[in-house]
Amino acid sequence: MSGDHQDGPPEPRGAGGSGSGLGTPSVPEDFALRVLRRVGIPRERYDTYVRMETAAGVLFVASGGDRLTGAALGAGGLTAERFEELHRERTRRSAVPDLKPFPGLATALRTGRSKALPLDLGPVDAGEESVLRAVRTVPAGQLRPLSWIAREAGLAPGRDSEEIPALLARNPFAVLVPCHRVTYENGVPCDAAYLPATGDALRRAEGVDMAEVRRWSGSGAVLLGSDTTHIYCHPTCAHARRITPPHRVPFATAREARRAGYRACKSCRPLPA
Repeated sequence: MSGDHQDGPPEPRGAGGSGSGLGTPSVPEDFALRVLRRVGIPRERYDTYVRMETAAGVLFVASGGDRLTGAALGAGGLTAERFEELHRERTRRSAVPDLKPFPGLATALRTGRSKALPLDLGPVDAGEESVLRAVRTVPAGQLRPLSWIAREAGLAPGRDSEEIPALLARNPFAVLVPCHRVTYENGVPCDAAYLPATGDALRRAEGVDMAEVRRWSGSGAVLLGSDTTHIYCHPTCAHARRITPPHRVPFATAREARRAGYRACKSCRPLPA
């Protein structure tokens, strides 16, 4: 229904309200939704969407019935009208503005814990669905390499380096499927679906120290061990963050860590190879 509503209330032209002759009456953002309800259009025939604020700017989030049906960041100049067009192209359903967020959405965005939100992934094949679901399991404030995502998605070895970034670039649920938590094998953020500044803003809001991540990746250390517990983790794992500097032991590979007598963390579960 792009073009049937204004992108938010217009700026007032004067001090008066509706009918005063001194200003332009404002149009409620959910005006189109009110019209649809008034004329009795069944709710199952369209989706609604809201604007939510995130560390990376506005996030448009659509829903229909008991599922979220899409999300896209406004970064890069995406307008409400363009979001409606893209949503209709992907889902074959119109989306109209609403003011009431989907239950649990605001909390999920505030905490970074969106895994429990019900998503309708729409027209994706089984491989893409498995990758998106794997990405959803990465905890807030942590990062995982492409090979880890491939393992969790059940992909054959060797399919991660090119296939997964291509799939993430088409992520239909920006932020809610947190692909900003995915890195290449050297620890550099993948950011296939985002501008680098966007990914950094989302990671920073989750407490990821990007300067430290870049120092680790630049040194070639992709795993971090503790010389007191002899356990190795991904550097952003909650357990790795508790290792004090004097007890940190960097490793370039899991094989190197195992040869040194270290065992893998049962929480972040680094790949054995």
